[in-house]
Amino acid sequence: MTAAPALTAPDAEYGQGPRRFRLATGSPGELGLLGALGEVFACRADATLLWHKHGTGESLQLLKAGLIDMAMVHAPADVDRAVAAGWAAGKRLIGSNEFYIVGPAHDPAAIAGAAGAVEAYRRIADSGSSFISRGDGSGTHQKELQLWAAAGVSPSGPGYIVTCDFMTASLRRANAESAYFMTDSSTWIMEQAVAPQLKVLFRGDRRLVNVYHAISALPGGTPGSEVAQAFASFVAGHEGQNIIREYGAGRYVQALYNDAEYARQYD
Repeated sequence: MTAAPALTAPDAEYGQGPRRFRLATGSPGELGLLGALGEVFACRADATLLWHKHGTGESLQLLKAGLIDMAMVHAPADVDRAVAAGWAAGKRLIGSNEFYIVGPAHDPAAIAGAAGAVEAYRRIADSGSSFISRGDGSGTHQKELQLWAAAGVSPSGPGYIVTCDFMTASLRRANAESAYFMTDSSTWIMEQAVAPQLKVLFRGDRRLVNVYHAISALPGGTPGSEVAQAFASFVAGHEGQNIIREYGAGRYVQALYNDAEYARQYD
């Protein structure tokens, strides 16, 4: 694992209590789920949640360096390695969404007819179509690299466009470039208006299920480790899970996330 990025000011704070803890995550923060969870927990626990916006790779680096108290990430193998290595604890399954492969409506690589996600990636490469990669070590980027490897492809060239940016910004770039992109379903449900030239062309492969875990610093390892563990228990408990399974359902055609009970079959 590479060196941790510098920890800058939090991107948001939820609550006003004296029990402060730092949490890093990407899309759950961008899309508001973290705020929905954090506001309720902060009220219950007299706490303040400080959110730092980082993808999975950087979130785990920050946790390992002791700069944050907790991370919410979607890279199960990396979470297991962190716990096995002894620098993280409190692994909790919290829920899931899935990945969609979106692209131009005319689908130049014909991925809508692919038998699976690996074939879809191979078709994109064989057609010479443009593809947007986050390229940032995030859980999405890691999943993308796994699929390229399974397809026997080493992506490169001018059509392989790396943004080093978050999900919504990368979705905008895909729209501007008429390119394929793998977005998580939650971002697509909430933000598809930023990509009017794109549509969902492939989904439904088990490989595209996107499972989230919470993971914390060791007990006593950081100033906010105790309250972070309490937040993890809240998120995994009845009230937190109810927030997750209902988040977005009143505003969109469906909820943005599945709960841990649903995710367990893929964990």
